[in-house]
Amino acid sequence: MIYLHQIDPIIFSLGPLKLHWYGLMYLLGFLASWWLGRLRIGAGRLPGVDANGFSDLLFYSMLGVVLGGRFGYVLFYGFEAFVQNPLSIFKVWEGGMSFHGGLLGVMAAAWWWTRRHRTHFFDTMDFVAPLVPLGLGFGRLGNFVGAELWGKYTQAGWGVIFPTTDPNIVKLGLDAQQLQAQYASGALNQFARHPSQLYQSFLEGLVMFCVLWWFSRKPRPRYAVSGLFALLYGIFRFVVEFVRVPDEQLKYLAFGWLTMGQVLSVPLIALGLYLLWRSRRSPTLQPVIPAGTKPAKESA
Repeated sequence: MIYLHQIDPIIFSLGPLKLHWYGLMYLLGFLASWWLGRLRIGAGRLPGVDANGFSDLLFYSMLGVVLGGRFGYVLFYGFEAFVQNPLSIFKVWEGGMSFHGGLLGVMAAAWWWTRRHRTHFFDTMDFVAPLVPLGLGFGRLGNFVGAELWGKYTQAGWGVIFPTTDPNIVKLGLDAQQLQAQYASGALNQFARHPSQLYQSFLEGLVMFCVLWWFSRKPRPRYAVSGLFALLYGIFRFVVEFVRVPDEQLKYLAFGWLTMGQVLSVPLIALGLYLLWRSRRSPTLQPVIPAGTKPAKESA
């Protein structure tokens, strides 16, 4: 089935104020992380840390996602433009966020928080890992609504047509009525693309969440949950990149298929394997319910 994308990326406008679906997805991602984190804190999955301590961790992590995601995008995907105009790093309204940069930002935030609370860095990361996938899934839904980061053309008889952002359709200069007529006749089917945003939302969001939440429901050796997160994300991102259009300013880096997303995912796969290997002889953190807190069930 071929779907014509006609979703307005703006939910509503109130004068100069505009609420975008992408911003709402970020908010839903943070709310999901807060709710899931409260469940894990209530179940004693980060001993010595109460709800207030978790709120601090979440706040620092949110800053890490936004700042790291933006700096990472500029470093990995738009460095040349940054050199020409350093102030472009502040133009967040033009888009441009990197998962890998956001991950480094969260790790930096967790490291800072860990030092203050005197916990082991990877105990914190193992706690945080299951809270992340739903936010990733919401973010990719935001990419889909915004008709960005789409995939390659597909001749499989199904896909999504992005009339507002696909340059090959935009240059046709079709008005709304002509667009509908062309779509109804099947003339636009040649522009159907893989909805790679939805592939990533499903794999990096729903699948990763289900696996990590199930895996982390019982105490696991240190490094194991973080390792599984890195391994799964690296594999899923590497695979989806084969049907995703690379960034215009970078294109393919080598072999006619290697993208920056794949290059950045290889170290994650290696890190995931290393952490899982290291976890085999590492201690297992046992839950300790915070004083004055009712035990919480982690069934979500």
